[in-house]
This record gives sequence, structure tokens and C-alpha cells, in this order.
Amino acid sequence: MNAGLSGTDPEHALKAAFPLPGGTQDVYYARSNFVPLPMIERASGVYMWDEDGNEYMDVSSGPVVSTIGHGNARVADAMAAQAKTVEYAFARLARNCANRDYAARLCSLAGPGFERASLTSGGSESMENAIKFLRQHAVATGKPSKSKIISCQPSYHGATISMLGINGEVMMAPFLDGFAVMSEKIPAPLSYRLPENHDAQGYARHCADALDRKIRDLGAKNVLAFVIEPIGGLSTGCVVPPAEYVHSIREICSGYGVHLVFDEILCGFGRTGKFLAAHHWPDSLPDIVTMAKGLASGYCPLGAMLAPANLVDELAGLTGFEFQYSYNANPVSCAAGMAVLDEVDRQDLVTRAAERGATLRAGLEAMRPDIPIVGDVRGLGMLMAVELVADRETKTPLPHHIKPADKIRLHGLRNGLMIYSRPASGGKYGYWFIVAPPLTITEDECGELLRRLQGALSDFVQELRAAEIL
Repeated sequence: MNAGLSGTDPEHALKAAFPLPGGTQDVYYARSNFVPLPMIERASGVYMWDEDGNEYMDVSSGPVVSTIGHGNARVADAMAAQAKTVEYAFARLARNCANRDYAARLCSLAGPGFERASLTSGGSESMENAIKFLRQHAVATGKPSKSKIISCQPSYHGATISMLGINGEVMMAPFLDGFAVMSEKIPAPLSYRLPENHDAQGYARHCADALDRKIRDLGAKNVLAFVIEPIGGLSTGCVVPPAEYVHSIREICSGYGVHLVFDEILCGFGRTGKFLAAHHWPDSLPDIVTMAKGLASGYCPLGAMLAPANLVDELAGLTGFEFQYSYNANPVSCAAGMAVLDEVDRQDLVTRAAERGATLRAGLEAMRPDIPIVGDVRGLGMLMAVELVADRETKTPLPHHIKPADKIRLHGLRNGLMIYSRPASGGKYGYWFIVAPPLTITEDECGELLRRLQGALSDFVQELRAAEIL
């Protein structure tokens, strides 16, 4: 089979894609998108094949979901078995065994401080639950003034209206103005393109100080929570903060009585080489962790909010937390989550994330001499980003008008790669793409992915030189 898309006219493909009523999800997307969306017919492991027989490697786990790879029969069988037994039970009317067993195992892996799991159908719902839970607890315990949320700029926490207000995404400002409740923003601890006279450590201290000042300015009695991606996703290009920063924000939040929420929807579930990203800093654990994406590895929708027993049990004895979604703790989703955990254990994928991540990172770093647009490689475990630049010495980003995020996706397709990239914050902080394949990737497949990626980047360099941008 062919490795990669070839000879496809994006405009022709766009017109041919929607001949009938209905259409695929992208009928809603901007028509200005020039990157074809292959029609995937089958997938296995780290590979996907489209209807024309072209083969692609899933570089970004589409995006950062497919933890255990595609086509796992054990997970499919577990879902089918559950569906034949109890396929649905509404959580307000009945309990189900799949929920009980999965929550116990998930909380056991998360460890002390995360003894209770509220299961949802995705990351945005999990983040909503976290904020609503903390707000309900504040009201029930006589602290009704606690309503302010602090988050980072840039950041990403979900796609509901309230989460869009919490996200640090500058391009959404016109849409959100007068429509959503906005969180208070402080700078994210970026590590590559920094203000003058700052290094990564110094800038991280500056960002922690900004949190302290923001809480004091707002009044601690009014601040409910500080929400952060402990290891960044696409919004920051997988920034890993210094340990000193994590310790500082924990101390600041504790000192002011502000809850610390770790959004691990993308970086959790073993991808960074620990079950929770929070486990990299065991002395600075958050109050709440949210998870999704890798929990069910794309086999079905599943998310979770993990909370301490003392808070959950206290609130249950007061007002309770009874906000519900129809698919909370869905039995089939819980069975899928349990089967995914079985695969993580069976294949020791948390350890593999650290080992294969090191292999991929070394390969990405090795491209620097030949690929001048590789400005930075960052991340942890099997969650990495490659930042693209026009000038490595000055860290000058590629020009916005060429749409760098789309270009690397297009060159990826042509070289047999599915790459996740988009212009976060309109490219204000730079352009990057995510390297986060399924944790099941083998050493040989790592080598193949790196060879194809070098080809895609080389093609991009040639295009930039032909346009006299490099």
C-alpha cells in the first residue's frame, strides 16, 4: 500500500466530499482549510488506512487519545460483553457493577488524595464537574463569595461555553465578549520564547509570583480555584514547568485556601511516564484532577474527575453534588475503561511511555543539523511538541500568512503521517506540532515514524526555500 496521500487536489476533494445531505463532521469546518481529510476505512496499532489504500502513522494519537493503539480486540470484546449484559443504567436511578469496579481501580492507581471518581463522557464535562463541584462545596460550607477562577494564558481546558471562558485562547475574544464568564488570567510558565532578561527558571518564578499577586488583588475569599495543565498540551506546545514552579503554586494555593486543579485530560493516564502527571511532583499534589482522552483510548467517550474522599463525603452530607449527564458512568464506557487499563498493565505501557519517549526525543533532536526549521523539542515521556521557526538563532516564528500549522499537516499526509497541529492563539506564541503516538509503538515503528517525519520536514524546508522564506 502507498505510504501517504499523493496527487490529491484539496479543492476537488472538498467539493466531492459532500454530494449528499448529512456529510461528515467537517461540513461545519471553514472552507478555507486546504489540508485534505482522508476517509479512514481501517486502523490497527499505530497505523491507519484510507479508502484509497494510503497508509498513515498516527503521530499524535488523534489528538492524544489512542493510548493503546487502534483495533484492540480485547477492548472491543469487553465492550460487547458489557453491552449484552447491562448496556445502560442512569446513575440517579441505579448503580452498576462496571462503574463500581472501574472507579475503584482508577482511584487506586491515582493514589491517596484521589479516592472518589465522578465519571463523564469527556474532558469538557470533567472540567465542568470539577468547577461545579468546588463551587457547590464552597456554597455548602458557607463561602459563597468564592466564585473567581484563575487560569493561564495560553491554556486549553475544553469546548463548553464555561470552559471557553477559562481557556487562554486570544483568538476567541470576539466570540466570548459579553457571552461567557471569563476567568482571571496569569501568564503560563513558557520555556522557549521568553521576555528579555528571563531564563526558564526565572520566568517560572515570575509566573508563580503572578498567581500570588492575582489572588491578593482579587481577595482570597473570592477565589475558588487555580486551574492549570501541569504539562501543557497544544496550547503551549507541551511545556513542562520546573519542579520549583509546581511546588510554588501548591504552596500559594494552600496558603490562601484556593483549590488547585490539574487538568490532565491530555497529559494524564501514563503518557508522561507516570500514571498521573501529578505523580512527578508527589509533594505538591493538586486538590482535583480531571482526565479523559486516553482513559478509554478512543474506543468510547469517557472522562473522570478525581477528588479526595474528605471533600466528596463532606459535601454529600450537606447538599450533595447531583449535577448529572445522561451518560455519567455508562456501563459500556466503564467496561472499555477497565479493558484499557488491562492493556496498560499487560503491556507495561507507562514504562514504555518513558522508554519510547526517550527514543523519539533523541530522534527529533538529531534532526536539528539537517532541518533548520526545528527550533525546539520539548515535552515529557510520549507527549512532545516540535516548534517550527524561520530562524533558530533569533527564534523568529514562521510567517503567519503561510499557515505553518496546516502546512506541516499537509506535508505529513504526503509522507504517510497523521499530524496534529493548529495555530494556538492564532500563532501569537509560535507554531508547533504534537508528537504523541500510541504508547504501544515499537522501537522499529519509532524509527519509521522518524524517517517519515524527516521527509515531511525536509519537504517543508524545500517549499520555504522556494518561497524565499528561509
